[in-house]
Amino acid sequence: MRILDWNTLDKPGRLAALARPVLAARLDAARAAGEIVARVRINGDRALLSLTEQFDQVKLDSLVVESRELTEARKALNATEIAALKRAIENVQRFHRAQVPTPLQLETEPGMRCEHIIRPIAQVGLYVPSGSAPLPSALIMLAVPAEVAGCYQRIVCTPPRRDGSVHPAILVAADLCGIDTIFKVGGAQAIAAMAYGTESIPRVDKIFGPGNAWVTAAKQLIAQDSNGAACDLPAGPSELLVVADQSAQAEFVAADLLAQLEHDPLSQGLLVTDSGPLARAVAQELESQRKNLSRAHILDRSLSSCRCLLVADLEMAIRLANDYAPEHLILNVREPRRWLEQVRNAGGVFLGSWTPEPLGDYCSGTNHVLPTYGHARSVSGLSVRDFLKTISVQEASPFALRALGPVAATLAGLEGLDAHANAIHRRLRALDPKREQSP
Repeated sequence: MRILDWNTLDKPGRLAALARPVLAARLDAARAAGEIVARVRINGDRALLSLTEQFDQVKLDSLVVESRELTEARKALNATEIAALKRAIENVQRFHRAQVPTPLQLETEPGMRCEHIIRPIAQVGLYVPSGSAPLPSALIMLAVPAEVAGCYQRIVCTPPRRDGSVHPAILVAADLCGIDTIFKVGGAQAIAAMAYGTESIPRVDKIFGPGNAWVTAAKQLIAQDSNGAACDLPAGPSELLVVADQSAQAEFVAADLLAQLEHDPLSQGLLVTDSGPLARAVAQELESQRKNLSRAHILDRSLSSCRCLLVADLEMAIRLANDYAPEHLILNVREPRRWLEQVRNAGGVFLGSWTPEPLGDYCSGTNHVLPTYGHARSVSGLSVRDFLKTISVQEASPFALRALGPVAATLAGLEGLDAHANAIHRRLRALDPKREQSP
């Protein structure tokens, strides 16, 4: 881990210190994803089976996960593993049920009633990646808010393993979340299938879930197509910024950084601290702890983007965190709640020494689908609201129309929209036949 003194850096040096790894494959991924999407739209299941054989090296007879596979999956997990999945689901349900918004009714003027009514998105597609590691936690984070929102149909697409099966943890998590419609298909082809529908896979209204560059590119393509489907928040490689002072334990800080860096070679970890001794101790801990971790092939690359920024004080540390807008922000400082007031840009915040980020990944109750790559400046993490629609309703009494109709007609005149004004005037004359005709 490189240790940089923020005060000695010039402007280009500071920009470089906060720079994220370059997603060099974006253009190639967009081109390849476009070709895959087109194939699926034209050839449906036949394209999906062919692409699955090409990319996942498995020849399937059917894309559908059968009920017997769900039964076998339960037998493959032990009681402790199933209990852990259940407890995580319960906490995520508890937190997300509290997020459900309430309808709104208000009289803006006497007789003018305005409302917000809430309806779930009817059909949603949940994409669960399963590349270098199975991610039942990703399924939980998508399936639970969709259930709480009341989405009528929830389907899951996830890549098959080389033997044609789906990892049992993903199947058990789906079963515990009440989902039994699961398809063995991954990548950009899964996104296209859910957006446009195939012989086996139903078309959905909105697609959720993280994925690689090809999945992200496919989501962007279908979201721009009026015949496609809406998509959730922008996603990129995982990232973590730790703000720490001299009270932090270097062992914990290093472990937190490595936990994010093991996701992907393009994952990034940053430490911002006002303590030089802590920075040097964390650098030593990173080297020590990485030796005992299984995903060394990923860590060897992601650690090249891991940096420590030495700052004069915690005020500056928080300013840098807001500038970077991390997916995950850990405040490993004395009185973390005091500094929370100054946090403006972050996907999720973890307070104090005893709140490691993996708690949020799995079982604390919050959602781990969070904005990355600086999108936390303007985008929120996934919540129940993403699975709901708010519809505005208005109802005017004759009294309200008499009062507000002339206002609307005047504004229509300002905009040169005489048909708008006409819709008002005709009703006003019906209420008062002696009313003078307006031009």
